[in-house]
Amino acid sequence: MPIEIVCKIKFAEEDAKPKEKEAGDEQSLLGAAQGTAAPRDLATFASTSTLHGLGRACGPGPHGLRRTLWALALLTSLAAFLYQAAGLARGYLTRPHLVAMDPAAPAPVAGFPAVTLCNINRFRHSALSDADIFHLANLTGLPPKDRDGHRAAGLRYPEPDMVDILNRTGHQLADMLKSCNFSGHHCSASNFSVVYTRYGKCYTFNADPQSSLPSRAGGMGSGLEIMLDIQQEEYLPIWRETNETSFEAGIRVQIHSQEEPPYIHQLGFGVSPGFQTFVSCQEQRLTYLPQPWGNCRAESRLREPELQGYSAYSVSACRLRCEKEAVLQRCHCRMVHMPGNETICPPNIYIECADHTLDSLGGGSEGPCVCPTPCNLTRYGKEISMVRIPNRGSARYLARKYNRNETYIRENFLVLDVFFEALTSEAMEQRAAYGLSALLGDLGGHMGLFIGASILTLLEILDYIYEVSWDRLKRVWRRPKTPLRTSAGGLSNFETPALACQRCPGAPSPGHKEGLAVWGLRVWLAFSMSHSLFTLQSPCPSRGRAEGAGASGLLPNHHHPPGPRGGLFEDFAC
Repeated sequence: MPIEIVCKIKFAEEDAKPKEKEAGDEQSLLGAAQGTAAPRDLATFASTSTLHGLGRACGPGPHGLRRTLWALALLTSLAAFLYQAAGLARGYLTRPHLVAMDPAAPAPVAGFPAVTLCNINRFRHSALSDADIFHLANLTGLPPKDRDGHRAAGLRYPEPDMVDILNRTGHQLADMLKSCNFSGHHCSASNFSVVYTRYGKCYTFNADPQSSLPSRAGGMGSGLEIMLDIQQEEYLPIWRETNETSFEAGIRVQIHSQEEPPYIHQLGFGVSPGFQTFVSCQEQRLTYLPQPWGNCRAESRLREPELQGYSAYSVSACRLRCEKEAVLQRCHCRMVHMPGNETICPPNIYIECADHTLDSLGGGSEGPCVCPTPCNLTRYGKEISMVRIPNRGSARYLARKYNRNETYIRENFLVLDVFFEALTSEAMEQRAAYGLSALLGDLGGHMGLFIGASILTLLEILDYIYEVSWDRLKRVWRRPKTPLRTSAGGLSNFETPALACQRCPGAPSPGHKEGLAVWGLRVWLAFSMSHSLFTLQSPCPSRGRAEGAGASGLLPNHHHPPGPRGGLFEDFAC
């Protein structure tokens, strides 16, 4: 009677590990068949990241109170860093700036500024003709009369020329200038240039930027010293009051650079007769910041003039241009002191265009006319002091010298002394108080303090996000190919039929080296136990005959129990 011996061999738990590894190898083979590698999970990334605390909060390991505390600490530090970073960004976007003042070293020679002076009285009364009075009635307030003192009714005069009127009726510098000295050298009216302003005919000393006069020393006596007669007897009588009526007596003076036109009606200061006025100047070189820190106007790289009629841009030139455009729009003409080739306004509408249109400008930058400050500007700070002249002794001397009485000398004569305080310039520079480099430094410091990160840490996080996102996209857009499987559930390794027949149920794929070793050990143990009793038969044919064809064999009653095969116990027929 045949004997059926059923051997159940229990292997240690370590056998499960090769099986798990075998399954992992199968998955890796599947991934290799698909041509892609699975991305790292969050725990693996956290354990290798350089971000402080991320590995302890999200790395591999059991979940517990310690991990929760680390997660809270990481989130708190991240929130503190983001709060500080937002404050730094807001401070940077305000574009703060500061002003640095640096005194320059003394120079042996300094360029003397331009000095523009105007008599406050625009027209000399003795130089006005009947036609001039008729045409200038709106400006002067005088009623038109003929030579006999009667009102000119129905008189007709030729069209006036405003430039000719100003040249002919304005105060002549040759008559006003009594003495002139510059740095100890005599000067005369020929050293002055004629310029037109709102005060009419004016004069500028040292106006040419190509031949600017130098000053070789500081203090009184080293600059410009002039004595003027303002000629009050030539001032117009006030018949009726107009917007151009002046109650003052004296001159208006403006000290400016040669590239800047005079804007004396707003930027000038007054000098009274009967006084000697001392003006101590200091050159100031100002540097402003452009956008976004400031609103200055950068110099054009083109050497062409930016404003028509002026060699360089300045606030005064810009305002004069704006006034000219407003006058052209309203009156279709320009005033004498405005640059251009357009027609000059006639006297009868001169005051109307000057008053209504220029008042609508709102003083320049506050109205429609917006003139930004140039980024590089030279101006002259002033300190003004004065003393009375003449004294009793000099009054008699000047009266005899100029054939005038002492009262006339006191009421008409003045002395203006303009000089450098020292041959040093003052540099005032506007600088950015918080730039991009400071912002990056503060961000890096807070990043290292709160979360221990750097730019490379951010690149690590971005690289991980890219890796996961790219894998997700490929899974969505590419359908994975299903590999061929054998009846045993493993991957097909293209075995021959003979080799496939020799494999028993539960045998691993020959491609798995560790699985083959375990399976061979089991077969060898079964073979050793049954060799002394029976002749060894191949498992596949016996199983095939017993189960498939029903033929009798050496082990006729051996049947595999139902249910899944594999695990910690394996059944072998011996």
